Amino acid sequence: MLKYYMTVGTIERDFDLTEIINGEEIVAPSPFGKHQHIVGNLYALVRQYVKKNNIGNVYLAPLDVIFEEGENRLQPDVLFIRNDNMSIFQDWIRGVPDMVCEIISQGSYEMDTEVKKSIYERYKVPEYWIVIPEFQIVEIFIIENDRYKKHSFAELEGVVTSKIIDGLTVNIKDIFE
Repeated sequence: MLKYYMTVGTIERDFDLTEIINGEEIVAPSPFGKHQHIVGNLYALVRQYVKKNNIGNVYLAPLDVIFEEGENRLQPDVLFIRNDNMSIFQDWIRGVPDMVCEIISQGSYEMDTEVKKSIYERYKVPEYWIVIPEFQIVEIFIIENDRYKKHSFAELEGVVTSKIIDGLTVNIKDIFE
């Protein structure tokens, strides 16, 4: 595996873009431009609302979310942390963000909708967004009785609403434009 290191003072920082999923290192190819365009749109929409209402911070991949050292270290495409949960933001995210989002890329459907969803559910991430560009679908799941339940859904047109980011509604055309 190829690793890149940068020395900052006397501290070496590992910029390795792998994830650790159920104890196994996984290396995915970098996303296509369309994926990044969608990530940028979604980030801008959520960040604008979060910043206007001063309720937390929104981050983009690559940024490690370490649920359990050596066992599960994921890099969701977009994530949100409420102000009162910001103690988890350290060198990386060490703990459970309030919302995570995965944009499905070609070849990542099973990983994002089953494997990662199961991990996010296990650690009780309060809200999980799945965005499927190919079909212009956005699904939002929330934790209820320790299991994900679909909270909001839109396909081709319409709006989705967040439960965790109170008051946030997103027209999905603004995500896929």
